[in-house]
Amino acid sequence: MKSTASIRILTVLTLSVAVLGLTGCKSINLSMPTTSSKETSPVVPPLVEKRETLTATGYAVISVQNHKNHAQQRLMAIRASKLDAYRSLTEQVYGQQLDASSTVADMVVTNDTFRAKVEGVIYGARLVSITPVGDDTYETTLSLDRDVVQDLRILYMGQVAAKGR
Repeated sequence: MKSTASIRILTVLTLSVAVLGLTGCKSINLSMPTTSSKETSPVVPPLVEKRETLTATGYAVISVQNHKNHAQQRLMAIRASKLDAYRSLTEQVYGQQLDASSTVADMVVTNDTFRAKVEGVIYGARLVSITPVGDDTYETTLSLDRDVVQDLRILYMGQVAAKGR
């Protein structure tokens, strides 16, 4: 009698544990989708997610570079276009500080001044391309993964706080 009762108790405990364990499992809907074939909703989400990036492009003119050697002017233009792309990327990450002033005399604007300032730290940018555009210009394109942007902002705010601005 005792062994039959313990077998029943053991069976009930085992079934209880099994039922409790299965309630945590998620059921899978195996039915076919009921949407019409004209709708373009994917049944399965893409396996590879596209990582969003910020993209910036910079330009520089070769002939205005301050050197007499044409090859050196080209190298300087490439460097200047890269710096312009970094400036554009910094604007996207941190924004741009604008200062403006206007002077009005006799109800006429006599002076209108705008100043723009960009400040920040960029790391992790990827060089996409450096290409000549026309005969006298270089174009540089950089990209920055959006996941890095928040890290950059936190780093920059820490530097600003350390400087006591």
